[in-house]
Amino acid sequence: MYLQCELLGLSKSTLYYKAKGISEQELKLMGLIDEQFTKTPFYGVRRMTVALNRMGYKANKKRVHRLMGKMGLEAIYPKRKLSRASKDHKVYPYLLNDVNIERPNQVWSSDITYIRLKGGFVYLVAIIDWFSRYVLSWEISITLDSSFCLTALDRVLLGAKPEIFNSDQGSQFTANSFTQILLQNDIRISMDGRGRVFDNIFVERLWRSLKYELIYLNDYETVPEAVKAIGSYFEFYNQERPHQSLDYMTPAEVHFAT
Repeated sequence: MYLQCELLGLSKSTLYYKAKGISEQELKLMGLIDEQFTKTPFYGVRRMTVALNRMGYKANKKRVHRLMGKMGLEAIYPKRKLSRASKDHKVYPYLLNDVNIERPNQVWSSDITYIRLKGGFVYLVAIIDWFSRYVLSWEISITLDSSFCLTALDRVLLGAKPEIFNSDQGSQFTANSFTQILLQNDIRISMDGRGRVFDNIFVERLWRSLKYELIYLNDYETVPEAVKAIGSYFEFYNQERPHQSLDYMTPAEVHFAT
C-alpha cells in the first residue's frame, strides 16, 4: 500500500487520512451541501438551509454556515471560494472580456474543488485549456495549503505554457510563489472578478461533469482510491468523452490537432 502511495504521488500520511473532529452526520450534511451547491452555485446559507430541511435533514443557519466555511464554499458570492484572498497578495485584473479563444495554449485556467470521501474529504486542483477543454494537470491535497497548486503548475509547464493564465483571487493563486512562476515564464495573469461565477465557467463545467459522472456515484474509502479513480476519469474525459461544444470531438483531438 505504501508503494501505491508513492506511485500516486501521495505522502504516506494520507494513507489512513480521516477528517478530524467531524462526525458522520456532519460528513453526510457536507456531502449534501456539495451536491446542492454543484447544482445551484448561487445558493447561500439561507437557501442551503432551506434545501437541507426540505430533504429531511435538520440544520440551522449557524451550522450550515460553519460547514460551508469548512468546505470553502463562500456564502455571499455565487462562486466556490475554496481559495480565499489574502490582503498581502497582489490581485491581477480579469483579461478575458471580449477575447476570442482561437487556439490551444492561448488561455489556461485553474480552480479548486471539494471532493468527498466516505470518511472525510480532500481538495482537488486542476488546470485546463480553455480552447480544447483538455485537463492539463491536476493534484489532490488533504489541506488547502498552496503547495499542491504549485505542484500541478510546475508539472504542466515542463511541456508547454499559455499566453494567459486565469484563476480566482484565492491565496493559492495570488501567492508570490505562484505568480512569480507565471511571470518568469512570460505568462500574463488574469483573475476572476469577485462573485462572477462565469469568469471561470469551463472549470466549473469540468467540476460538474466530474462530480455527476464519478464522485456522486461512488463512495471512496481512502485518498489513494479517490486519486486513482479521478486519474482514470480525467484520462477518459480527455481521450474518449466527446463534447458537444467541440462538435463532439474529444479534448485530446482538439488540443493536439495539427
